[in-house]
Amino acid sequence: MKHFKFYSRKDILSLTHPRKFETKLGERVQELPRGGGWPEGLLASNAKYVLLGIPEDIGVKANLGTGGCDTNWYPFLNSFLNIQSNDFLTGQNILLLGHFDFGDLKYLIENNAYNPEEQIDAYRHAVNIIDEEVERIIKIITAAKKIPIVIGGGHNNAYPIIKGAAKGIQKALDLPLAQVNCINLDAHTDYRTMEGRHSGNAFRYAEADGYLGRYALPAVHESYIPQNVLADIKENPFIHLGTFEDIFIHEKQNFIQAIAHATGFTEDNFTGIELDIDCIEHALSSARTPCGISTLQARQFINFVATDVKVAYLHISEGASQLADGSKDECTGKLVSYLVSDFIKSNGYGNG
Repeated sequence: MKHFKFYSRKDILSLTHPRKFETKLGERVQELPRGGGWPEGLLASNAKYVLLGIPEDIGVKANLGTGGCDTNWYPFLNSFLNIQSNDFLTGQNILLLGHFDFGDLKYLIENNAYNPEEQIDAYRHAVNIIDEEVERIIKIITAAKKIPIVIGGGHNNAYPIIKGAAKGIQKALDLPLAQVNCINLDAHTDYRTMEGRHSGNAFRYAEADGYLGRYALPAVHESYIPQNVLADIKENPFIHLGTFEDIFIHEKQNFIQAIAHATGFTEDNFTGIELDIDCIEHALSSARTPCGISTLQARQFINFVATDVKVAYLHISEGASQLADGSKDECTGKLVSYLVSDFIKSNGYGNG
């Protein structure tokens, strides 16, 4: 794996801060066994969850967005590894695999493509390289009948995660063909036209290539749906669209009812859980919103969906601790830590 760094016990403990009379999660999570190799070490592990990071903002920049979602992986780890290991969540059923580092691709683009149009083309070409590597590792994890927990990075990574999960589940269950359903809590559809890969069209590519089955969008913001995308969605029986305004402005249903509709729509198959941080009010992301769901509602979403579907994976995308425009929020990593903890506990494996 050219761009992937596998973590050792030393790596994990370097981010963990032990305290007398307490046990931190970083002291209990698993890593690949020394000398066990990849993927043999994964297959030998009894962990149910495999945690990995894709700290890149290449896909966001390819979508003309603000960079910075490559900054949240380590703040997340610093928070997550230092929560308490206790009866609610021991950490023993989690394997912390490592993270991707696509810094060389970003460096080449930013130091060789000076024309803005050339940069966009280069970023979109680089996303194809990211797709291949992410798909490969997700396929191996899901083929081993484990659940990937992926912390991004841009929402472009939903495409290779869906593709890799579909292929891995197909192999694990010896199916002739496999697709993955998806529930995406997002202010945007990320269903833009196939103009080259970026963070705004992951689900369009996944559907076109036959890996995405049913796609549920319970709370998209009406003002950010392009008309051509809206027309395509309305004609597609395999996409369920609900809007933020129908829930919170027109009050046609409450938030949990909207989420229940989404889980009912996707209940026929393994389902990926997607949460884009840009749907959370004031949370730092490439498309930060002044009006969105609360952090509590984000946690409720994770809890409800993880309990109610056959989980294929969890993907939390677009969060940032520092944006390219200088904006900072040190709490974003801690917020993602809450969401990941809720997912594992809700999915029935908090006690290891």
